[in-house]
Amino acid sequence: MLFPGIIGVFLFKIGHSREDVDDWVWVVVGDIPPAYITCEHAPNPATALDGYLGAMEDWVASAESGASVEHLIPVNASASKETADMLRSRIAFLDQRILSQYQADL
Repeated sequence: MLFPGIIGVFLFKIGHSREDVDDWVWVVVGDIPPAYITCEHAPNPATALDGYLGAMEDWVASAESGASVEHLIPVNASASKETADMLRSRIAFLDQRILSQYQADL
């Protein structure tokens, strides 16, 4: 799934030497904090993006309330209300304008 200048969801096979590491991961990048999503509950790009958005919504809610974000999806930004507001608007855009086009895949 690629929307140039907005977001890309890519599937990567990882070479590793440990058994407890996933062989495949989805990588989400773009005008949002980058992250990886395991394939365990995400069989396609739409479900990976949906999982990403849900994880980011949890981060936003915690940041807005002043709760710890330590055990949530990593975001390389301060857990402030300002950051949460910016991320919330991006999440809404991605959900309404991108993910909504893939409802059959969810």
